Formats: sequence, structure tokens, C-alpha cells
Amino acid sequence: MLAGAGPFDSADRYRVGPGNLRARLASLPRDSRDTLFLLLVIGWVILPQTANLPLWCSALAGAVLVWRGSLAVSAKPLPGTWWVLGLLAVAIAATVATHRTVLGRDAGVTLVVVLLALKTLELRARRDIFVIFFLGFFTMLTNFFFSQSLPTAAAMLLGLMGLLTALVNAHMPVGKPPLAQAARTASFMVLLGAPVMAALFLLFPRLAPLWGIPSDAMTGRSGLAATMQVGNIASLALDESIAMRVKFDGAIPPQRELYFRGPVLSTFDGREWRALPPRRGSRFTMALPGNMAQLQVTGEPVRYEVTLEPNNRPWLLVLDVASVPPVAAGFAAAMSSELLWVADRPITDLLRYRAESHTTFRYGPLGSAALLPEYLDLPPGLNPRTQQLAGEMRRDPQLAAGGPPALVAAALDRLRTGGYGYTLDPGLFGENSADEFWFDKREGFCEHIASAFVVLMRGMGIPARIVTGYQGGERNPVDGFWIVRQSDAHAWAEVWLRGRGWVRVDPTAAVAPGRTGAFQRLKAPRGFVATAFGNVTPELAASLRAAWDAVNNSWNQWILNYTQSKQLDLLKGLGFESPSWEDLSYLLLGLVVMVSLVGAVWTLWDRRQHDPWLRLLERTRHRLRVAGVDVPAAAPPREIATLITRRFGESGRALADWLLKLEAQRYARTPASTLPELRRELRTVGWPA
Repeated sequence: MLAGAGPFDSADRYRVGPGNLRARLASLPRDSRDTLFLLLVIGWVILPQTANLPLWCSALAGAVLVWRGSLAVSAKPLPGTWWVLGLLAVAIAATVATHRTVLGRDAGVTLVVVLLALKTLELRARRDIFVIFFLGFFTMLTNFFFSQSLPTAAAMLLGLMGLLTALVNAHMPVGKPPLAQAARTASFMVLLGAPVMAALFLLFPRLAPLWGIPSDAMTGRSGLAATMQVGNIASLALDESIAMRVKFDGAIPPQRELYFRGPVLSTFDGREWRALPPRRGSRFTMALPGNMAQLQVTGEPVRYEVTLEPNNRPWLLVLDVASVPPVAAGFAAAMSSELLWVADRPITDLLRYRAESHTTFRYGPLGSAALLPEYLDLPPGLNPRTQQLAGEMRRDPQLAAGGPPALVAAALDRLRTGGYGYTLDPGLFGENSADEFWFDKREGFCEHIASAFVVLMRGMGIPARIVTGYQGGERNPVDGFWIVRQSDAHAWAEVWLRGRGWVRVDPTAAVAPGRTGAFQRLKAPRGFVATAFGNVTPELAASLRAAWDAVNNSWNQWILNYTQSKQLDLLKGLGFESPSWEDLSYLLLGLVVMVSLVGAVWTLWDRRQHDPWLRLLERTRHRLRVAGVDVPAAAPPREIATLITRRFGESGRALADWLLKLEAQRYARTPASTLPELRRELRTVGWPA
């Protein structure tokens, strides 16, 4: 039983040197050793949460576990109830001060971690250890509230093995059995339960959005936003996490055409770009006559499948431009008047959908710019030098003769030849951000360039807006998936031209052509180790990264993205012509009945196999009773050996010695014989006549 720590044996303490940690731990009483192992497992379960917990919570939990470990080693009494209640009150007050509530995911996980740590200070009876096991398993599950990645799953599998080992160890009989024995039993239990877990994973109905991550689980996730402050996309260039994976059915379009469309931003207050408020009936309608919005596509569509990482946003990112709704199980989507596909709820779980896009298209009103006044608005009094530049370009006779296309070309030519630079850290911009870019700093990231370009276009009377999304990506040579990372986040512009509608213009490509054509991305400064490793073995680093991305993708495709449709596809593979939820229920029920029958047979067999050491001892008692020796039913091996020696003398010495070996096998720190060896020896030992 895991209670408090017993006292050290003075001889052991003298004999074991302080440097021999393994021997020192082995010299501890069983209660102390088992307590230290349990505390180590609890620490492992809590460790992945430290990035999500308040600093005070991680510090408190760590301090309590260390304190409890020191009490176990030094055999000091546990603190009183008032200590625990006081710490609990402080933790609750700190939780309320941090989260402003005790409800919800973040506050709930904080309290669970605190309760688990504090409960170790009450580890006095068997009931306490079972409560700790329950809290430990629950805390292990809370890790998946924050991350369902493969590393998290691997870490929690190790934590599960540790908790099961401690649980098995707590049920083992008296003595000091090695932890390896408990670990083997726990591993055997996991192997027995693995088929049941796999069957439940495959067949238990998935009812969206029950299987999704809670909405507050997305807090802190990076990615595109519904607004854009000049400078915030640059922060995404520091984020190498994956935004989505794309599997193309055929040939992959050129990288310069891979624009994955996100929010379209049209209103500007000098610091922040926002989307226009939704209009009634703004769902996009194709091929409307006259000057109304219309979409015309040419060429063969690009067909592909997207696996979108959860981001708590409703946008279904697709290539410009998807003319038919993306197909996603359990999701309905509609296209806005700005060609953005919007789902009926935020994406809080890994989502896979199919889409087809035309990279050659035309859309928007074709007649008059008077229909687009909202795309000409500029905040009054801001960016006066840019406004002056716009006026000068409009008054240029040569440019005026060419109309808006000539003005757009002149602005792009100014970016190419005017000494403008592409940088991740251009410094802070004020309210006159366009003036600072065009005339002062002359460098910026994609959103600086796109924002200044759109302000200049509007100043020249050309309707323009900003489109955010992702551009480019890279192909993983291991599994063939096209990987788009947060560092591929991009902002470009669209200008309206008479007779052509909205036309994509990427001013960043004029400043840095490699950004869209040759996969040249700005990288954040790396540390010494990362720099040295990348410089010495760049090919190895790239190969390892590709292999890891492929493994993660397999985890996403086959585990995290195992959806309702995949369950029904599985039934089709098993021979069901038109599978339904009734078929799934019948199959699951039949499997439960079969497993129950197997479990009943196993229970009957295990009852006969219970504790082989005791069965071997009972077999010896029975044989001695048959030989006429009156052996008490509860007599231990040493007492039986004494009875045999008294009655038979030297003729019973061999059997008495065997019984002493049996006792040592159970209770000695380092037994000289194993049970199989003792069974074989019993067959050859001489029985007294």
C-alpha cells in the first residue's frame, strides 16, 4: 500500500554510498519507493501542460511534488489537513484571479492539476491512492484538450503505462516486488485491451461536433485573422507550424499560381484593415447579367484534397478560385461576394475536404467603378505624400492615356526599380504607414507592401482591396503531400479594371520575385545549435523534417481525421452494400458480446492461474498431508520446513531447504531462484518416507 514513508534501516544507510543512487533507492522501504515512482509518473503527466498552465500553477504543482518526495525519502510525517486546505484556498483564489472563473477548459485544467498535486499530501490509505490514480488518468486526458499531435499521444501513452504500472504495483502482495514485474503486467493489460480500444475507435459512432475540440481550445493558435494590422502577418513568418496539407489529383500548378484565398479586407482606418460588413443576400451567384458580380472560369480545373488544421475560424481555404462548393463531411459552405468560402461553423478539429479550382478566371462587375465606392474610401488626412504621389501619376499625360492598367504598371515598376526591399523586420509603422513605406523606410513585409500599394491605387481612383491567405508551400518528397505552413501566410492586392473585373496584383512579387516563384521565404534568426546543424547537414535536416511531416500527416489522415464517412466506408469494405448507423450499432453490439464471452472464459482460466507462488505452496501442503504430515492451512514455508525437520530429521532436509528457497523467492531482495526453476526442482527433490 502507498502510504507515508517508513524509516530507513540504519545499516542500509551506512552501507549504501550517497553516490550510488540506484542502490540508495533500492534500500528505501517499499512505501517510499512506490511513492517516489508515483510522483515521477504524475510529474511526467503534468509536464506537457506547463506551456498551457499559469506559471504559478506549474510552480505550485512542482513544489508540492518535490516536497512530497522529500517527505517519503526522509520518513517525515505528512502535513496536516490545515496545510492542504490552505494551499487549496490559495490555488482557487489564484485560479479566479488568473482566469476570472473556475469554469471552462483553462480554469478547469488548472484546478485538476492543483488537486492532483495536493492529493499526494494526503497519501495515507488505499482509498487515497485510488483517488490519485483517478485524477492522474483524468489529467492525462486533459493534455488532448490542447494538442492531439503524435508527440502528445506518445507522451501520454508512456504516462498511461506509468500509471498502470503504479496501479498494478499497489495491488501486488506484500514484500518488495520489482517495478519491472508490475510493468510487465501493465503491458500485458494494455495488449489485452488494445483490440477493444481499436474496435471502439473504428466503430463507436462519431457525432460531430461532439468529437471536436472545445472552442476555447483554439485560444493562442496562430493563423490568419479577420483583420490585418500592418505588421501582424510578419509574425506568422516566425511560425513553422503547418496550416494545411494539400494532395493534388494530377499535376501540381506552378508555385506562382498557388494562392490559397482567405479573408478579403476592404476598409482602412490608417492602422488596421477590416472586411466589409456582410450584406443581405451576399452569397455569390455565378454568371449574373449586366454589371452584377459574376464569375467566369476557363481551362481544366485543378482537383485536390485539403487537410486543414484547426484554427477556430470558419474559412475553407481553397485555391483561387473554387467555382463549386468544397465537399466536407458534416460541413455546409457558402461563397461570399468576395470569393471566400465560409463554413457554417468554426473549424475546431482537423478537417478534410475536396475542392476543385480554376487558376484562370474573371469575376466582378465589368461596367463602372461607380458601383464600388467602398473600395475607394481612404481615411481623411492620412498619408498625404502618398495622395500627392497618386495625383502626380494621374496627371502624367503618358500614364493618363493608358488608363488604370498603365497606372498599375507604373506603381509596380516603381516597386521594382525604386530601391524597395523585402524584410521581416522593417520596424514600427505609424498611422501614415503608406507614406513611411513609399518615402522613408522603403522596405517591408508583404502586408506593408500590399497596404501601401492599395492606398496608392485608391488615391488614383482605382478600386482596390487586400486579400490575405497563403501563397506557395512545398512538396514533401516522402508522401507527396503539398505542405502549406503558417510562414507561407501572405497578403496581396486586387484592383478593379473596366472590362476585366477584379484582377490579382501581387506587389510583393515586384519587390522580391523569389517570394512567389522560387520558394524564397524570409526566415527568423536561428539559434547557434540550429544554425550549426543546418549548415553542416542541410540535406539531412531537410530529409528528417520531411520524414517527420509525413509521419504526422499519416497520424492526421488515419487517426485524427477518422470521420463518420470513413466509418461507413469501412462497413462497405466489410460487405455492407448501403451501410447505416443501424448496421454500425449491430456490428458494435456483436463485437461487445463476443469480447464479453472471451472475457468470461479468460476469467475462468485466470481464476485457476491466480498467484502461481501460492498454488505451488498449496500443492506442497497437499502432498505433505497425503504423506501424513499435519500442516496448518495458513502455514508459511519456513514453518512447514521446521515441521518436516522435526519429524523426519536429515531425510527431510532437502525438502526443507527447498521450502526456504521458495520463501526467499517471495521475500528476498535478490532471490536466487525463479518459480519455474523451483517447480522443476520440486520434481526431483527427495520426499521423506
